[in-house]
Amino acid sequence: MILRIEVKNLSVQYRAQTALKDISFTLNENKVYGLLGRNGAGKTTLLSLLASFREPSSGSITIEGENPFENAKIMQHVNFVYNKDFKDETENLKNTLEDVSKYRPYFDLEYANHLVQKFKLPTDKPLKQLSKGKQSAVMVTIGLASRAPITIFDEAYNGMDAPTREIFYQELLVDQSEHPRMIIVSTHLVSEMEYLFEEVLIINKGELVLQENYETLVAKGASITGPAEEVDSFVQEKQQLNTKQLGNTKSVMVYGEISEAERKAAIAKGLEIGPLSLQDLFIHLTEGEE
Repeated sequence: MILRIEVKNLSVQYRAQTALKDISFTLNENKVYGLLGRNGAGKTTLLSLLASFREPSSGSITIEGENPFENAKIMQHVNFVYNKDFKDETENLKNTLEDVSKYRPYFDLEYANHLVQKFKLPTDKPLKQLSKGKQSAVMVTIGLASRAPITIFDEAYNGMDAPTREIFYQELLVDQSEHPRMIIVSTHLVSEMEYLFEEVLIINKGELVLQENYETLVAKGASITGPAEEVDSFVQEKQQLNTKQLGNTKSVMVYGEISEAERKAAIAKGLEIGPLSLQDLFIHLTEGEE
């Protein structure tokens, strides 16, 4: 199942503050979308709208041509995974998963139990007694095992240590290949997660500044590495995003097309040309955001 999301001129106003400003985009493929933005950029506001937690101040969202807000037929196909507060949750994980399986039409309890083992989650303790990292793993388990046609992870890794986050990333990729759906992952941990993304959307200060295929995007620039003098000569007229230097070896990330002739000239001078870092591009496009 492929569901089409269409967002048109979407804005959200909180009293005097504009959280989202005139955002428009379309998502219509079963792939992993990366929604990138610094803290406070508007990612969670946008995702809560997609999940019908609230209505926009202006503009519209449709899923398969319908307004999803309070639309049970549409929203059974959407799952929003966020950082839930479990402080009052006395139920244990075993009962929780069994309950979720009753109202999530695509839920795979066998796969959920596989994830419980992978994350080493206790099934008999009240959820409120689990650590923050374990609670995040519970939410990720429910999100992946629900296999909703539209699955949204809003910085769901919060509290997880690095090995646990890696389990999440690998399980997401494997299960997506076997059970394709539209997965939207919001993050500001760009360098750690960029290999997950097939398409990237970047939000800055409430505005959508970019939506592009990942491979196309990172092909729009390059890292130039080699002797500092040769690197400086090569990049002097290009848009430079980031510079690193160790001794006489310098690496500069540039944004902009590099012609085949330029590539050959660079190689002839002993320079190495590598791919553009999505993180450097992200920092460049969102600079000035607090």
